[in-house]
Amino acid sequence: MYTVAIIDDEPLIVEGLSRTMAWRKWNCLVAGTACDGEEGMELIREKRPDIVITDINMPKLDGLKMIAGLKSEFPDMQLIILTGYREFEYARQAIELGVSRFLLKPSKMNELEEALEAVTERLDKKGMSGTVQTLEYAQSDGQFPAGAVTAEGEENSEANSFIVKNALEYIRENSREKLRLADVADQVYVSQWHLSKLLNKHTGKTFSDILNGARMDRSKALLQDPSLRICDVAELVGFQDLAHFSRVFKKMEGMSAGEYRNTHCGTEEEGK
Repeated sequence: MYTVAIIDDEPLIVEGLSRTMAWRKWNCLVAGTACDGEEGMELIREKRPDIVITDINMPKLDGLKMIAGLKSEFPDMQLIILTGYREFEYARQAIELGVSRFLLKPSKMNELEEALEAVTERLDKKGMSGTVQTLEYAQSDGQFPAGAVTAEGEENSEANSFIVKNALEYIRENSREKLRLADVADQVYVSQWHLSKLLNKHTGKTFSDILNGARMDRSKALLQDPSLRICDVAELVGFQDLAHFSRVFKKMEGMSAGEYRNTHCGTEEEGK
């Protein structure tokens, strides 16, 4: 029996889907429901459902990041998007990231039933062969292009790239903070372990190396300002310990921060 999670910030929709759909007809069971993105992710991590029916425009949720995170970490999970958000480009990106069905509210019962039949058939095929060759996408009306097809393998490369891009951007923008891998993972809707694996695969670097690299880039720009002491620069880029900053800078740049400043600014300083 396939398990289903329903996530929507409209209680009537959650209640309606839970009670009115003939779940047993498709060998399904509702494993849980949630009313916002944060609660929904907790539910998914706890229950590991086979099918997720979710809105993408809810409090505490970035819909595209959530989609990418789920399809990257749980590639076999079937996602049915049920939303009032009608932006064409958003729908296109959702489809590219691996959504199985994109339905617009208000959706008719037969549209929901068709979507559920399609994803359960897909799961049946996976159970028999271990893989599905194609995914077909359909929308609830003519606004979005129907019939888009993509290959689904062990990993969704589009989703993985999307996650890495957003993770690197978040690291760069927040490198001066006391940033942890867990903080970044929360932003891109994947586990720490999965994000660490993706970063290493796509960049060849660890999270620590990426964070320090972002801090070094900023520190080199700040060192151009002779009014800033090196200890000030260290603190501004996220280091509370000057000795630690100095070790990292020399390791990554091949010279001390003072030598870098003297070379690029012609200003001598002892690193105090």
